[in-house]
Amino acid sequence: MQGATQARRYRLQGAGLDLALPYLMLAPGLMIVLGVLVYPLWDGLRASTRVYRYGSPVADAGFQNYLHLWSDAQFLNALWVTVKFVALSVSFEAVLGFALALFCLHEFRGIRLLRTVLIIPMVITPVVVAIVFRLIYASDAGMLTALSNAMGGGEVQILGNPLNAFIGLVVLDVWEWTPLMFLILLAGLQSLPHEPFEAARVDGAGAWRVFADLTFPMMRPVLAVAIVLRAIDAFGTFDQVFVLTRGGPGEATRLISIYGYDTAFKFQQTGYAAALFVTIGLVVLALAFSAIRLLRRIDAS
Repeated sequence: MQGATQARRYRLQGAGLDLALPYLMLAPGLMIVLGVLVYPLWDGLRASTRVYRYGSPVADAGFQNYLHLWSDAQFLNALWVTVKFVALSVSFEAVLGFALALFCLHEFRGIRLLRTVLIIPMVITPVVVAIVFRLIYASDAGMLTALSNAMGGGEVQILGNPLNAFIGLVVLDVWEWTPLMFLILLAGLQSLPHEPFEAARVDGAGAWRVFADLTFPMMRPVLAVAIVLRAIDAFGTFDQVFVLTRGGPGEATRLISIYGYDTAFKFQQTGYAAALFVTIGLVVLALAFSAIRLLRRIDAS
């Protein structure tokens, strides 16, 4: 009787160990996530409610840092420049990526090499891309100026002109990140069912009718996901702008990331910078939730 009781106790202990084993194995990864993601987020939220001087907290600000943002002309200008940059860049990337995906969907000689070449800009380090474009845009010895001189023109002012610098930044971003759109949309096109397209061809539908009635409606969810992912990433663009223009000339390319960097490290307003980035994070999160609701409506329709 005693042996049976001990055996039952051992079975219960073994069952408890089996239940706890998955959680024990997940514990190291969970601790890393807490240390890398959760704690910095909590520390940033706490810092956003304080006033810092030379890196040390000196007073509690409450929500004053957040309230001050919306009366800060520099913050509002940086936010507007960022919205314009994201809207233009992502729009061009979506159109070009879709066009390239449609073109590369067909099989022909050299298509694999072409697909490989098209994704090269995406795998280059952003800082390297910015350095190359800075050399291209340089007004004294840049490639554009060299081409202009060869055709009898003068210096090409890109980085010294506010409008040209902004356009040059958009061109850089489009060149670097159109391949991401291309890959996502090409994968979506390759996953579409073949039967509707074969039926449309049998009925004599042209290429435009097939695209307008079948391809685009079926690709809308994939296109929406690609645009949302790229837009969220574009809001945090920093490396290219920092190397290319550092926000200049004036405030023409001063994105919200550059303004936050200057606020935290140049002007030593750590708490205000933390409030700025928390606010931008909430704005991006709200846009992401809005996009998810839009995707559900698209799927429902």
